[in-house]
This record gives sequence, structure tokens and C-alpha cells, in this order.
Amino acid sequence: MQKSVPYLRVFAARLPRVGALLWLCIVVAAIAKNGPDTRPAPPASQPALVKMDEALARDWLARWEKNIIADSRNRYCDKEMGEELGWLVSPFQNGFYYGYMATGETKWIDRLIDWSDAVIKRGLQEPDGYVGWPKASGASTSAMPDFTTDNQLGEAMLLRPMVLMAGQILKTPSLKDKYGRKAEEYLKLSEQVFEKWDKRGAWREVKEGGVWVIPPFGLDPKTNQWTSGYDQRNKDGFTLPANKQNLIASWLIAMHDVTKQPLYRERAEKWWRVMKSRMRLSKDGKYFVWNYWDPTGPWDSKPDGSLRHWVGVHPNGGYYSIDAEGIVTAYDHGLVFTKEDIVRLIATNRDFMWDKQVQGAKFQRIDGGEPDPRWAKSPGVLWAALVPYDPTLRKVFEANHDPAGWGGLGATPQWLARFTISAPTGR
Repeated sequence: MQKSVPYLRVFAARLPRVGALLWLCIVVAAIAKNGPDTRPAPPASQPALVKMDEALARDWLARWEKNIIADSRNRYCDKEMGEELGWLVSPFQNGFYYGYMATGETKWIDRLIDWSDAVIKRGLQEPDGYVGWPKASGASTSAMPDFTTDNQLGEAMLLRPMVLMAGQILKTPSLKDKYGRKAEEYLKLSEQVFEKWDKRGAWREVKEGGVWVIPPFGLDPKTNQWTSGYDQRNKDGFTLPANKQNLIASWLIAMHDVTKQPLYRERAEKWWRVMKSRMRLSKDGKYFVWNYWDPTGPWDSKPDGSLRHWVGVHPNGGYYSIDAEGIVTAYDHGLVFTKEDIVRLIATNRDFMWDKQVQGAKFQRIDGGEPDPRWAKSPGVLWAALVPYDPTLRKVFEANHDPAGWGGLGATPQWLARFTISAPTGR
């Protein structure tokens, strides 16, 4: 099974880009009157949102800033490689990006550049000429051999806040004068990383759309050349689980938002079509459930015909919070998912999974199954991406969020940027 990553709690509190509390009421009424709208939603406009209490917002901002500055002394950017670029470095990168978005203070841009450059300078040129950050067992799954390799997920998670910051810099004259060169550098790197994985055979077209796979090769530490699996790069591999696909798609849609290159949007959309095809309704049609991983091609089978990975609901609820964020990101961009899908996701998280306690709220598994002792405290979690669409989930979030916790590194300033403070001015 996929290796456990304790750092997933950061994603249990991450927020989407936009929301629409009033829109939801209109959606529910429209569905009741006219039946479900099966068309993909148009891009959501930025509605007037109910602002957060000012005193609470100031408290959250102060506690978050103290925590992220203190915790950034770990300097993960100076040492982590592979997938840990995502789980350990990107939470700070997200914090710095959203810290700027919430406050307009360029000190957060400076911190993001500091951490980004610390990672970039440690990149290694690999046999095909592309830069990577390889490590032993870099595929991070027992379904593949312990190759020494770089990791697409880690790079995607790392690059997304860098891309978003580059977009802010390039459209703000005062920032472009000072940081424009860095912004262009980060976008070029992100484009090269996409090209790297594409040329390594990591993308596969399937009936429903497309998926990313872990390539069946790595680096031979003795020769610094590819292992023998390189010749099978377009045939073999292992399909990434849904949460990782959604994180990669979120990076790609950010690339499209900034560069306007259609290929990035097309790839993200094709994954989200696969994602939607895997979502099943409960018997009464009210709630969604889906598996952590599903096979998509012959590469996901062993020579004896058995699957390389188990199929079913994962007992760690954090993975499904990531999936929900990917779905909301798609919806906000007018891709694949409908208003009805968002309503059903809200019902699943609020009406089925939640224990109805605002303070100390707890959530059961998405399938209602028994908690696994390994994740006894997180069989299910609040799907924070849905918070702007539902006042009850927002109340639960504000009552339980820790602005100075690991999950608050990126989520706290993102929340404040959405619900309290006007757009940055570049000061």
C-alpha cells in the first residue's frame, strides 16, 4: 500500500480559491425546481462573502506569523528531496504566498524566493538533461521498486505556490520591477518540469481522460545512468492514487492561469474527468464515495494478473480532503464538475461524515467504516475546500482551526486573504 505520510494534516485545513455562500442557496432551489444541472459549471465569479470577525482575524494573523517564522528555522528547503519537497517544503511556500496575498507585505515574497532558490540550487542534472531532486525510494510506494528517483508529486506541490507568486509579480508593476526576473525563472522551471515528466512517459491517455503514472525506472547510483526500465517508460509504470493526481492537476491549472497555455488546462481537465468517473453515489443518491486508488491500464497489473495495489476506501481521511480540494478547484475553473456535485459533496461531509458537534467536531470515514487504529483520530476530516460554499461547515472550521498549527501554515493566510483583507497592493 502507499506509504503513510504524517504531514497530510496540513491539507486537512487548506482552502479553495473562491466561494459562494449565497450561490449555494440559489443552486439548491434551482435543483429542486428544474432537476440537476448536468453541465460543467462556468467559472465562479468572486461573490461578496461574509467577512470574518476582525478581532479573531487579527488574532489568527498574529499567531500564524509567529509560528511560520519560528518553524521556518527548520530550513527544510536546504535538505529535503523527492516527495518531501511537497509534504515538508510546500506548506511553507504556500504560507509565504498566501501571507503576501493576505497582507500585501513583500517580506513574504522575499521568504518564498529564499526557500525556492535554496531548493533550486540543489537540483541535479539527470541523464536526459532535465533537473531533478532524486532520493532513494523516491517513488514513495511499495507498488514500485525502490528506485533512486525524483518525484513528480513533490515537484508539483513545490512549484504551485512559486507559479502563483510569479503570476502576482508579473501583473503588478511595482513587483515586476523588483522580482520580475525571478518570476520568469520560476515559470521556466515549472514548464521544464512538466516537459520532463511528459517526455518520461508519465502521462497516459485512458478512456475517461488521462492519468499520471510513476515511471518504471530510476537512476543507477553507481553509473548515474538510467536503470533498464527506461526502455519501458511508455508502457510500464504505476498509476498514482487520486489525491496525488489532484495535487498535480492543481499545479497544472495554476500554470494555465498564469501562462494561458491550453495544454496545462487540458491535462488537468482530463484527470478530473477520470476523477468524476470514479465517484459513486450512495444507495439513496445523497452522498459520494470513491476509492483511494483504482487501476487504469495494464501497467497496474503484475505479471500474474493480480493488481499492484489494493482497491478501496483509505482509512486516512486526509486523502479525501485533498481530493475535495481538487474537485472544487476544477469547479471554480468551470471544468467537469457541476453545481449538483458540489451540493452532494457538502451533504457527504456535513450530513453523513460530521458528528454534528461544532466544538471538537469529528468526522467518520467517507464510507462509514470502522476507524483504523493507525488513523484513529482522522478517519474523516472537514473538507475545508467546501467551507465557502456552506455556512455550517464554515462555522465548524472557524471553531476548530488552529492558526498556529502545521495545517495552519498555508490555510490560515489563505483564509484571511479570502474573508478579511482586500487584495494586496504590492507594498
